[in-house]
Amino acid sequence: MSGPERPPSLDPVAAARWAGHAVGQASPWLHEEVASRMQDRLDFIKLKPARWVHWEPLRGGLLAQKALQKRYPQAEAWLSSEQTAQALAARSAVQGPWWQVARWLGPRIQVGIPPEGQAQMLWANMVLHTAVQPQNLLKIWHRALAADGFLMFSCLGPDTLRELRDVYDHQGWPAPAHEFTDMHDWGDMLVEAGFAEPVMDMERITLTYETPERLLAELRAWGRNLHVQRFAGLRGRRWREQLDSVLMALARPEEGGRLTLTFEIVYGHAMKPQPRATVSARTEIGLDQMRQMLRGKAGISDKV
Repeated sequence: MSGPERPPSLDPVAAARWAGHAVGQASPWLHEEVASRMQDRLDFIKLKPARWVHWEPLRGGLLAQKALQKRYPQAEAWLSSEQTAQALAARSAVQGPWWQVARWLGPRIQVGIPPEGQAQMLWANMVLHTAVQPQNLLKIWHRALAADGFLMFSCLGPDTLRELRDVYDHQGWPAPAHEFTDMHDWGDMLVEAGFAEPVMDMERITLTYETPERLLAELRAWGRNLHVQRFAGLRGRRWREQLDSVLMALARPEEGGRLTLTFEIVYGHAMKPQPRATVSARTEIGLDQMRQMLRGKAGISDKV
């Protein structure tokens, strides 16, 4: 995938509808689990942000938000969402009631995006695979970060739901989900968006279920089928009965006959490098760019 186009099988209308869908009082448990694993990677980063951004915190994880506030107790947190109401709901959930002392003594929590180039970390958990224009989103994140700030993100990879895809394909049904982007393509897009030193890795998480009903209930909580060629009409009772029947093909004897689904989780980390002036016969440098360049030189004041 190249250029600012959306993933080829992603329906932008369906993606926008899902983005506005109410999340509820708790974030999806799978997202919280992925966020916990992503936090382990912060142990290897020395920079302690003074200001950081949580992109789509309701979906990314309210427990993760609290854990990051505990990790960076002096840092100012910004909660950003395409739906302002969701960001406000996330702030209310993590701050607690107004009469609690912890609300007033804890870190400052803002809603929105900080001034351009002011955040030292941008955290985006399980969001990027539903972005209609992911490269444009990466550029927004790049602009929000200060020089030497870093991006931490996770998303679903192409091996996700491989068992379910095989079942649907065998039945001749449209795909159960749009195609997810490979981690190597994410690395290329990070560089194209202006990031440096991208580090990509992935893992597979296998989940098991006792019944088709339990499996489908969890999938509905985590997302929707955003494939542009998904079945357009309403499904009937007979089709649901047939679906329950064919889902039993996901049962594994080695798992005690439980149904299994694979989720590929892609993790990404990248830095925003110091700006470089273009070398020419005459070079013009803006005041903000000069400040950022000076901050990168030890012992030089940024008061220009």
